[in-house]
Amino acid sequence: MTVSVENLIELQCPRCGAVVEAFDCFRCGFRFRVQDGIVCALPEERAFHYAKFIEEYERIRSAEGRGSQSEEFYTALPYKDISDRNSDQWKIRSRSYDYIIRRVIRPFHRSRVLDLGAGNCWMSFRLSLAGHKPVAVDLLTNQNDGLGAAMHFERHLSVPIPRFQAEIPHLPFRNEQFDVVIFNASFHYSENYEETLREALRCLKPEGILIISDTPWYSCEESGRQMVAERQAVFQQRFGTASDSIRSQEYLTDERLKGLAEALSITWTVHRPWYGIRWAMRPWVARLRGHREPSRFRVYVARKHA
Repeated sequence: MTVSVENLIELQCPRCGAVVEAFDCFRCGFRFRVQDGIVCALPEERAFHYAKFIEEYERIRSAEGRGSQSEEFYTALPYKDISDRNSDQWKIRSRSYDYIIRRVIRPFHRSRVLDLGAGNCWMSFRLSLAGHKPVAVDLLTNQNDGLGAAMHFERHLSVPIPRFQAEIPHLPFRNEQFDVVIFNASFHYSENYEETLREALRCLKPEGILIISDTPWYSCEESGRQMVAERQAVFQQRFGTASDSIRSQEYLTDERLKGLAEALSITWTVHRPWYGIRWAMRPWVARLRGHREPSRFRVYVARKHA
């Protein structure tokens, strides 16, 4: 079966990869369900795999003050966090987004964009306003921080954002349907980078582009491992969990990027948006204070060969 998003999205079974008709897979019996406008493309066994991660993630995000009951909160993102709870992070998101729109996606007029790890769908909303045709994918469906939050955008858009609850290594889309695939502050949650990118590339049209933004980068593995250990310790003390129920890869290094490029026969173009003087000085300040290196954010772009 197809789902309308101005043009048509062709679906495939996320469990076995077979063509899907009428929301049913006649090979393995998987059935797509639609609830509150969100297409559930997550098989039961995979929902079980992620259940603890989703529960802990939602609890931590709620404690951090993510989300709001206010429509204005969502429509202002990423340029303003009217809650003022996570303003520094949104400043980073806004600068990354502006850079991507102006320097990376601009040549793709009215492109179909696969927004992987879409969260509350703010990027899909902004892409829609810019004339693109996004499709949002995430594991979370709640109305504060997940796909359900897209309800706040509906009256501002002529076409609702198509939303799918799915895991990125097993996407419910047929091959080569998207001009752009973007991981916005989401790639580091992957449990297997190569598997995740291979699946994203499968959905990308020839000559389409894949973008990774706002995933932490470190110059060496040791710094990344220290970051993970520190964060888990803080989470354990503050929230009563290390939030490690899935084995997320957490960060990037040049060696990891090189390995992915070789395995997938792609070439990375690395962009370095300007995040301000305070952000640029962070590595120097950390060195002077004897701290581990801080994370840095870059934008990585790969083009799918024809």
